[in-house]
Amino acid sequence: MSTELRRLRNYIGGEFRDATDGRTTEVVNPATGEAYATAPLSGQADVDAAMAAAAEAFPGWRDTTPAERQKALLKIADAFEERAEELIAAEVENTGKPVGLTRSEEIPPMVDQIRFFAGAARMLEGRSAGEYMEGLTSIVRREPVGVCAQVAPWNYPMMMAVWKFAPALAAGNTVVLKPSDTTPASTVLMAEIIGSIVPKGVFNVICGDRETGRMMVEHETPAMASITGSVRAGMQVAESAAKDVKRVHLELGGKAPVVVFEDTDIAKAVEDISVAGYFNAGQDCTAATRVLVHESIHDEFVSALSKAAAETKTGQPDDEDVLFGPLNNPNQLAQVEGFIDRLPAHARVETGGKRVGDKGYFYAPTVVSGLKQDDEIIQKEVFGPVITVQSFRDEDQAVEWANGVEYALASSVWTKDHGRAMRMSKKLDFGCVWINTHIPLVAEMPHGGFKKSGYGKDLSAYGFDDYTRIKHVMTSLDA
Repeated sequence: MSTELRRLRNYIGGEFRDATDGRTTEVVNPATGEAYATAPLSGQADVDAAMAAAAEAFPGWRDTTPAERQKALLKIADAFEERAEELIAAEVENTGKPVGLTRSEEIPPMVDQIRFFAGAARMLEGRSAGEYMEGLTSIVRREPVGVCAQVAPWNYPMMMAVWKFAPALAAGNTVVLKPSDTTPASTVLMAEIIGSIVPKGVFNVICGDRETGRMMVEHETPAMASITGSVRAGMQVAESAAKDVKRVHLELGGKAPVVVFEDTDIAKAVEDISVAGYFNAGQDCTAATRVLVHESIHDEFVSALSKAAAETKTGQPDDEDVLFGPLNNPNQLAQVEGFIDRLPAHARVETGGKRVGDKGYFYAPTVVSGLKQDDEIIQKEVFGPVITVQSFRDEDQAVEWANGVEYALASSVWTKDHGRAMRMSKKLDFGCVWINTHIPLVAEMPHGGFKKSGYGKDLSAYGFDDYTRIKHVMTSLDA
């Protein structure tokens, strides 16, 4: 007896709609490998409709007062709290994440981030007025950019949606947001919640695949395209947006170095690094997955890390003892397996290195040692529960190897030597440097990288500013 799949729908101009041509895709729960819903496979007509709705709503939303936008965002935050269990259930079906960790580690920061941007809505200010030429006064206006085309990833569908829509709406923009084709459920629920609070057309959600995202970015209406995704996807977005000189906001891949010096408390470092490496199955651009350890403590560290990994559990969402759930989809499972299968002869799999069970897309927490700087698994993003370990001899080599990848999003340094920590924070070419910790984020501080990790900032006042434009107004005093 077959179970009827739940039907997810686009949210355009204040109403839920199927794709114009009726096409759909199945949405699979990665913890079971079974489909639980269908979602629209949106085409050009759907993208056109969403962009038209956002464009029509923009003048009215732009002209609301900052206080009105703040009030709306605070209502959204309150509603997310009130309907948290519904959001959690949708996200767990999306991703297979542990229920308890989704409740404790995602809902509170999401709500806090929305409230932060609600406050930022009232900080739309430019430099003070002044007379820089005789008889003329200059002022600076900070304005919303317009319609924003936004594409969210599958690793944190809810939270990354918040990172996109909250600053955009706070600044007075309207939004067309596309979730990943593998994780649309929580975003569609968000549309229902947000749509009951903001005017129709201000917030729109369309479901679809990579082709749908391409149509959004290439559409003539948006003034800005924002994506969180792979380097390849980011390059394609930047190329497409260049054709009509759209603004682009890119948060792409990462390969975070975790530099552990000989004076580190090994037990404490291992405990924190293993959690930061395996949380969310390592499907995090900032995950602590590339560890560089001073040669004098290398063997002891690898032994302790391998023990911690072996004791780390993955499993079904309702298991309270698991740290992480499955990889998001079969392609991602195949990617992780491929990195391990292609390891060079000099590499050693200390623990893990295999799929767990035959139901869902689970992979064992893994530690790989004996690696060289030019090995594929060092240079490329695995995006899975795999921590690599290299041995370095001195500070200069640690810096060289840490910086010796194409990504530059996040990093961490582990040492009791304050001077060394400060030197390393200066030399590490990454958008974030944590010292004796790894992965904490706060709404007040910027998140974003350099090099092929992209450009633009999420969170903080810097992230808010990215969704605004600057206008100079000069007036004659003699008029």
